Amino acid sequence: MGMTMTQKILADHAGLDQVVPGQLIKAKLDMVLGNDITAPVAVKEFRKIGINNVFDINKIAIVPDHFTPNKDIKSAEQAKLIKEFAREMGIVNYFEVGRVGVEHALLPEKGLVVPGDVVIGADSHTCTYGALGAFSTGIGSTDMAAGMATGEAWFKIPEAIKFVLRGKPGKWVSGKDVILHIIGLIGVDGALYKSMEFVGDGLHNLSMDDRFSMANMAIEAGAKNGIFEVDDKTLEYVREHSTKEYKVYKADSDAVYVKTYEIDLSELKPTVAFPHLPENTRTIDKVGNVKIDQVIIGSCTNGRIEDMRVAAEILKGRKVHEDVRCIVIPATQKIWKQSMEEGLFDIFVDAGAAVSTPTCGPCLGGHMGILAKGERAVATTNRNFVGRMGDPESEVYLASPAIAAASAVAGRIASPEEI
Repeated sequence: MGMTMTQKILADHAGLDQVVPGQLIKAKLDMVLGNDITAPVAVKEFRKIGINNVFDINKIAIVPDHFTPNKDIKSAEQAKLIKEFAREMGIVNYFEVGRVGVEHALLPEKGLVVPGDVVIGADSHTCTYGALGAFSTGIGSTDMAAGMATGEAWFKIPEAIKFVLRGKPGKWVSGKDVILHIIGLIGVDGALYKSMEFVGDGLHNLSMDDRFSMANMAIEAGAKNGIFEVDDKTLEYVREHSTKEYKVYKADSDAVYVKTYEIDLSELKPTVAFPHLPENTRTIDKVGNVKIDQVIIGSCTNGRIEDMRVAAEILKGRKVHEDVRCIVIPATQKIWKQSMEEGLFDIFVDAGAAVSTPTCGPCLGGHMGILAKGERAVATTNRNFVGRMGDPESEVYLASPAIAAASAVAGRIASPEEI
């Protein structure tokens, strides 16, 4: 029986010629990731193991990005704990504020994840790196501790769903719209513990930033991971960023998928996820009149340079609605600097938006954009659960940077054509 991309990567890292869905394996790890929320717990569990060193100082990344810059004493203590651990262990890839970025934008940018890698991260959106043709998945802090100690992790081989992408998306349709469409189609448990595998000639019409956005939200469909077939765009990105060797895995022609979806990108419209689940989607023409109080443009889903450029294209020469707070957060220092050098900050500030240093803050209701009771936000983030960005009676609407920027101007959820 043939194997999918995911199954081939896991078989290779387990030293096996063949694996089948449901099989339990122990695989070698190429990267173990943690942040300022999850890594402190992992460090405490690591201490209980009774060893003095991590398995490889180059294969661990600790990224304080969620409550940083530190918002209070507790977050400062968390950041201090992981910094001291990183220094004690000699961990190379520890990123202090000023060099930090939102973790799932930072690691690919630094070339720390490449095609064929097996990556675990104590953050559910670790699945982002599937855009590079890697197997990457979120785990708990205890598994992170074991991974740091042994360089291995246990996995159950997942079944797979194939998404065959065709055609070219329209002007304001991005990877965020594609993945919201898919989640709306299959539901938040439609890919439960399965691998979402993206193939088809439509991939050529999706940028790497589009793909990162899509892989990032595989978890919102319940998937174990999302993974893209490696093509010329992937390899171009890897050549520009990679710090290590890589291996490309292709699915066998007789690989087994539990379901296959054919998606014509040219037929998709900008899509918005209404509260309180990512599957609660509506196309922009069916949104209605939804007034808003805040817009967030950033996050590990949509804080990359293309996202900044799209937002700037729409905000240029316009003003943010007087009743709306618009906060723009480039995902890494490199993206922040590039945005500044391209004049995007001038556009944002002249429009009346605030520009932040890289942080996850608003996405999880941490800081830098908390919602009050009854307030509504359009966000380019990935989750809109009850209380996700603040008060339990606030509302979050998920959308692309284009829709978010247009909504900031209109004071309600709107498309660029409406402003």
